Amino acid sequence: MSVQDNEAANASPPVSVALTATTDASPTDTGTAAAGRSVAHVRLGPVFAVVAAGVAMSNLDLFIVNVALPRIGTHFGGSSLASLSWVLNAYAVLFAALLVPAGSLADRTSPRRAYLWGIGVFTVASALCALAPSVWALVAARAVQAAGAAMLIPASLGLLLAAAPPQQRGSAVRAWTAISGLAAAVGPVVGGLLTELDWRWVFLVNLPFGLAVLLLGPGTLPRTPARLNAARPDLPGAGVFIVAIAVLTLCLVRGQDWGWTSGKTLVSLVTGVVLLVVFVYRSAHHPTPILPLPLLRVPVFRSAALAALLFSVAFAAMLLSVILWCQQVWNWSALRTGLAIAPGPLMVPALAVGAGPLARRIGAGFVAAAGCVLFGCGIAWWALLLEPDPTYLRGMLPGMLLTGVGVGLTLPTLISAAVTALPPQSFSTGSAVVTMARQLGTVLGVAMLVAALAPARGEGVAVAVHAYDSGWLFTLAAIAAGAAACLLLPRGHSPT
Repeated sequence: MSVQDNEAANASPPVSVALTATTDASPTDTGTAAAGRSVAHVRLGPVFAVVAAGVAMSNLDLFIVNVALPRIGTHFGGSSLASLSWVLNAYAVLFAALLVPAGSLADRTSPRRAYLWGIGVFTVASALCALAPSVWALVAARAVQAAGAAMLIPASLGLLLAAAPPQQRGSAVRAWTAISGLAAAVGPVVGGLLTELDWRWVFLVNLPFGLAVLLLGPGTLPRTPARLNAARPDLPGAGVFIVAIAVLTLCLVRGQDWGWTSGKTLVSLVTGVVLLVVFVYRSAHHPTPILPLPLLRVPVFRSAALAALLFSVAFAAMLLSVILWCQQVWNWSALRTGLAIAPGPLMVPALAVGAGPLARRIGAGFVAAAGCVLFGCGIAWWALLLEPDPTYLRGMLPGMLLTGVGVGLTLPTLISAAVTALPPQSFSTGSAVVTMARQLGTVLGVAMLVAALAPARGEGVAVAVHAYDSGWLFTLAAIAAGAAACLLLPRGHSPT
C-alpha cells in the first residue's frame, strides 16, 4: 500500500470494493467440488451465517478456556499459574504473529479458501486439545489452533466486506464484531457447564461448528479475484516476532521466581527487545511485512490500533483475574463462575451495534474513551469492595456490568474506526493488524497479571487479596492509557 493510498484513505471514506464476478473455473479454486458464488450474485445473509459460525467458534474458545483453566491445572497435577498461562499465551502469541501473513495470503489468493482451511485446521486442533496427555501437549495443540484461527479471522471479514454493498460495510463490521460479543455473552456459562462435565469438552464443542461450516461453506461463500502477482508474506519475520514476544512473556511470568534483577530475567528482557528491533527493521524493508508500517501512517488506523492494544491488556487481565478470584478465593465451581461472569459479556452485543449512531454523532474517539472510563470504574469497584467472603450482588455484579458496558462501547468502535479508514484492497490485512494488536495486548495482560499474583502463591487469603489489588491497579493503569489513546483519534472521524 503506497503513501498516496494512505493519504486518500484518511481524506475520504473507503471507495467501493473493486471486485468483479468470477466464474466457477477461477484459477484459484479449480477442482473444487462445490463451487462458490461470484461476488456479483452472492447474498449477504447466507454468507454472514457461515462467517458467523466460524467467528463465533473461535471467539467462544477464548472465554470457555479461561473458565476451564483452574480445572485444567488441577487435572494436570496442580500445574502452576505460570505454566497454565501458556495455554492462553501460546495461542495468543501465534495468533498475533500469523494474522498478518494469513490476511495477506487471503488477499493474495482467496479469502474463501483461507477461511475454509482455517476452519479445518482449527477443528482438528480442537480435537488434539481434547486428547492432550499433558499441559505442554495442550499448549502445543493450542498453538495449532491459533494457526487455524489466524487464517479464518481476517478472511472472514474479507468475505463479509466483499459480499456487502459499499453503503453497508460499516454495519457489516459492527455485526461481525457483535458475533464476538454474543460468543462472549454465552461463553462463560457454556464453559462452566462443559467444565463441570469434563474440561476436555470445552474443546470438543468446536467440532460440530467446524464440520457444519466445512459442509455449507463451499457452496455459499463468494469468490474474489486472485492477486497472484502480490509478494509473499514475511514468514521469517513472523518467526522473529513469535520468539520476541515469547521471550518477553517468559520474562514477565517467571520474573518473580528468577528475581527481577537476575541474569535470566535481564537476558530474556534484552533478547526480547533486540528481537523486536529486528522485527521492526524487517517490517520496514520487506515488501509484505508482518506489520505493514505504511498503514500506521493513517492517523485513524494508527490511533485505533494503539487503543485496541492497550484496551486488550486491561481486558485480558480483568477476565482472568475475576475467574481466578471466583474459583480460588471464593472456591466457586466453574459453572457458578461462568454464571457470575455472564452479565458483563451480555451487555456487549446490543452496545456493539447501538454505539454506531453515537460514534457518528460525537466521534469514535469520545465513544471509545467513555467506554474505557466505564471499564475502569468497574475495575475500581472490585478493588474497593470485593471481599474474601462472597459478596456477589454488592461486590462483583456492579463491576461486571460496568466492564461489560465498557467493552461494548470501546472495542467495536475501535475496530470499525480502524478498518473503515482503509481502502478496500487492505481490508483483510488491516483487520489482521488490529486483531494482532489485540492479541499482543492479551499476552501482555495475562503475563502482567500472572506476575502480580505470583507473590500470593501458597500464601494466605490476606496476601492473595493484596496481590489481586496489585493486579487491578495494573489493569487501571492500562485502561487509563487506553482512554488517552482513544482521544488521539481525529475528532472529525466517525466509522461509516
